[in-house]
Amino acid sequence: MKRAALVIALLAALAAPVAASAHPLGNFTVNRFSRIESAGHRAYVLYVLDMAEIPTYQAGAIDARSYAKRLAAGAQLRLDGRRVTLVPVATALAHPKGAGGLHTTRLEVLLWGPKIDRPARLAYTDKNYAGRIGWQEIVVGGQTRSESDDLRAYPKNLLQSPLDVSSVTGELHPAGGPPPKLTTGKALQAPDRIADAGFSSLIGREHLSALVILASLAAAFFWGMAHALSPGHGKTIVAAYLVGRRGTPWHAAALGAIVTATHTIGVFALGLVTLALSQFIVPDQLYPWLNLASGVLVVAIGATVFRSRLRHRRTHDDHDHHHEAPSRGSLIAVGISGGLLPCPSALVVLLAAISLHRVAFGMLLIVAFSAGLALSITGIGLVAVFAKQIFKRASFEGRLVRLLPAASALVILAAGLAMTARALPKVS
Repeated sequence: MKRAALVIALLAALAAPVAASAHPLGNFTVNRFSRIESAGHRAYVLYVLDMAEIPTYQAGAIDARSYAKRLAAGAQLRLDGRRVTLVPVATALAHPKGAGGLHTTRLEVLLWGPKIDRPARLAYTDKNYAGRIGWQEIVVGGQTRSESDDLRAYPKNLLQSPLDVSSVTGELHPAGGPPPKLTTGKALQAPDRIADAGFSSLIGREHLSALVILASLAAAFFWGMAHALSPGHGKTIVAAYLVGRRGTPWHAAALGAIVTATHTIGVFALGLVTLALSQFIVPDQLYPWLNLASGVLVVAIGATVFRSRLRHRRTHDDHDHHHEAPSRGSLIAVGISGGLLPCPSALVVLLAAISLHRVAFGMLLIVAFSAGLALSITGIGLVAVFAKQIFKRASFEGRLVRLLPAASALVILAAGLAMTARALPKVS
C-alpha cells in the first residue's frame, strides 16, 4: 500500500504544474513587433523579436549585434518616398525559460533613423522572417497602444488568429524628448508565458531515479491518451473506416500500433530536420504539407471504400456478412493518416532531451506518449466495431443498416476533403 501511495503521489507531482512555462503562441513561432516614432527630432524604430522554443534551439548562440544588423536590413522605412538607412544603436537580449527546459528569446533593438524637422509621409515594411508563423505587429507613435504590449502579453482571444501586419503607412511628426528606452533587468526576462504542466515538462525533472522514470513514462502515456482526444488524429476516420469495412478488434489494435509507429517515426524525422536541415527546411513550414498529405490520403481511402460499396451495390450483395474486410494497404494508410502529424510537444521533448543529454529518456517518453495516443484511437476503433455488432444483433433490419457502410465511406471522404481544403491555403 505504501508503494502504491508513493507511485500515486509521484504521478500527481508529475502531472502538477512545475516551475516552467511555454510560449503562448506555440513552440514554432517567430514573433515580430515594430514601433516607429520620433524623438529628439529624429526617427527611431524599436524592433522586438520574440522567438519560441524551437526557433531559439535552432538559432543556437545568438549574437545580439549581428542579429541587430540583420533586423535593420529587413526593416525598411521610407520617408516622403525615400528609403532611409536604419542603424542599430542599442540592443537588449534575454532567454526566458520555456517548455521542457528549453529557452525562448526576446531581443530588443533600437534602430536610429534620420533627422526630421517637419511632418513626413512614412511607409514601413518588415521583411524579417517572412513566411514564418507568429505574431507580427507594427504601430506608429510613441504613445500608441500595442495589442501585445510590445510582445510582452499576447491577448488570449487572438492566440488562435494572431496579428499579421507586415507594412503600414502614415505620417511621422517631429518631436522632442529623449530617445526610446529598451527593457532592462527582470522585466526583460519575464514576458507573458503559460504554465508548462503537460507532457513537455516531464523531460526537465532534476532527479531521475528508477521510480521517477517509471512514473514519468506513465504520465507520458496519460498525456498521449489525453492528446488523442483533442481535435485531429483521425478518430472519426478510424471509426467510420472500421464501420464501413468488416472491421474486427484485431484491426482496431493494428490501427493503434500503426499510429504509434507513424507518430514516433514522425517526431524523430522532424527532429532530424530541425537539427540537420534547418538552413534549408523550416520545421513549421512542413506542417501544412503534412496536413495536406493526410487530407489527400484520407480522400483516397474514402474514395476506395465508397467505390467498393458501389461495386457491391451493383452486384446486389449488400448484406453485412459479405462486406469486404480491410486490406493491409488500406489499414496502413488509415493508421499513417492518424499519426502523420507529429505533436509539437513531442518535438520539444526530443530537442530538450538532446540539450539535457537525456536522449534515451526522451525517446522513451515519446514512445510512451505515442502508445497512449494509439490506445485512445484503438479504444475508439473498438467502440465502433462493437457498436456495429450490437446494431447487427438488435434486429435493425432495413435500409438504414444496409446504408451504414456507404454512409461511413462518405464520412471519410468528406473528412478528407475538409482536411485538404484547410491545408491548401497554408501551403506555399
